[in-house]
Amino acid sequence: MRTPHSCLPRLDPMAVQPPVALPSRAEIIDEYDIITEEDIEEIKDALEGGRMADAASKIMENLQALENARLDIAVTGESGSGKSSFVNAIRGLGDEDDVSAATGVVETTLKPTPYPHPKHPNVTVWDLPGIGTPDFRSDTYLEQVNFSRYDFFILIASERFKTNHARLAQEIQKQGKRFYFVRSKVDADLEATKKRRPHTYNEEGILRQIRENCQACLEAENVMSPRIFLLSNWELSKYDFVLLEETLEQELPSHKRHAFLLALPNISLEILHKKREALQKQIWKLATVSCGVAAVPIPGLSVACDMTILIKSLSEYRKDFGLDDDSLGKLAEKVGKPVEEIKEVIKSPLAREISRDVVVKMLTKAGGGALMVAEYFASAVPIFGSLAAGGISFGTTYYMLRSSLNEVADDAHRVLIKAFESDV
Repeated sequence: MRTPHSCLPRLDPMAVQPPVALPSRAEIIDEYDIITEEDIEEIKDALEGGRMADAASKIMENLQALENARLDIAVTGESGSGKSSFVNAIRGLGDEDDVSAATGVVETTLKPTPYPHPKHPNVTVWDLPGIGTPDFRSDTYLEQVNFSRYDFFILIASERFKTNHARLAQEIQKQGKRFYFVRSKVDADLEATKKRRPHTYNEEGILRQIRENCQACLEAENVMSPRIFLLSNWELSKYDFVLLEETLEQELPSHKRHAFLLALPNISLEILHKKREALQKQIWKLATVSCGVAAVPIPGLSVACDMTILIKSLSEYRKDFGLDDDSLGKLAEKVGKPVEEIKEVIKSPLAREISRDVVVKMLTKAGGGALMVAEYFASAVPIFGSLAAGGISFGTTYYMLRSSLNEVADDAHRVLIKAFESDV
C-alpha cells in the first residue's frame, strides 16, 4: 500500500528555502479563536485519537462557516448627507463604478437596497431610505426597513445631527443593536474654512469644533455619550475612519469581524497588517484538512486536495490584498499613475498569476521548509503529534500558505506606498 503522501510531487529537501516564521505554541492555541469550545474538544479528541479525517471534517465545517458568515450593514441618514457615497466608499468603489449605489443631491433611495461587496458577497451594505422624508418617519422607520436584518447601523449627517437621528438611535438602542454616528463631508468644511480664514486656519481645531457641535446636538436630544466619527467619502483613510474600523472590529462577533476585516478597502498599512494576521490564523486549519485527506489511502486524493486548497487560498490572498488586475487598475486611476508603474514594485509571481503550473513548481521547492514545519508542530504542540501519518502534507500546505501569504502581503505593502508615495 502506498504511503499517504506518495502522490505528492517529489519534494527537494536540499532546495534553498526562503525564511518563514513559525508561530509559537501560544499563538497556535490562540488561533482557535473563532472555533467554539465544543468544536475545540472534538478536534483535540480526533487528533489525539489519530482520526485525522474526523478532525479535518470538523475544521472544514468551521472554515466554511467562517467563509459564509453574513454581515449586513445598514447605512441611513437624511437625503443629501452622502450615505450612498459612503456605501460605495466602504466597498472600495467610486460613485461611477458599474455596481455602485446611485448618488445625487436629492433622495435617490426609495427602499432598502442591498449592495453586496464586489469581492466578498457575504458582506452586504444596505442603502436605506433617508430618514425624515414623508414616506419614512422615525417612529415607524425601523419596521419599514426590516430592522432585524442588519448587524449594525451607520447614521450619517453632513451638517448637524437632528431630532430624526436621535429618535432613530434611541429606537435602535431599545431593540438591542449597535449604531454609530458618522459626520460626513468634513473635507468640504475644512476647505471652505481654509478659503474664508486662510491666516487663522487650524485643521485640528476645526475638527474638534465639528465633533463638539455634533455631540452637543445629540446630547440635547437625550442621546448620552454618542460615538461620533468624522469622515470624508473621498479620502476614506483620513480623519476617523481608522477609529471607526477599530471600534467595529472590537464590537463585532469574531466570525463577523473576520468578514468585515477582509472586506475593508486597502487604504492603509494598518489594514493590510490586520488582514495578514487574520488570514494567518486560518492556515493551520487548512493544513490540517490537507493532512486529514492525505491520511486516507485513495490514490490521487492527497494531491487533489492540496492543489485545491493552495490554488483557492492563493487566489483569495491576491484578491484580499488588492493585487488583482481590476483592483490595481482602480488604484492607479485614483492616484493618477500608470498601472505599470505601480506593478513595478510587485515581486512575488503569485501577485501576477495563480495557476496549477505555478503551484506545482512551488511545491517541488517546498521540501525542506515543509519537513521543518511538520517536525516543529509534532514536537511543540502535543495535539499535533498524530499528524505524522500525513505530516508531509500538513507541512507542505502550512509552509506554502504561510510563506505565500507573507509574500503577497509584502507586495501589497509596497504597492500602497508606491501609489501614495508615503507611509499611508
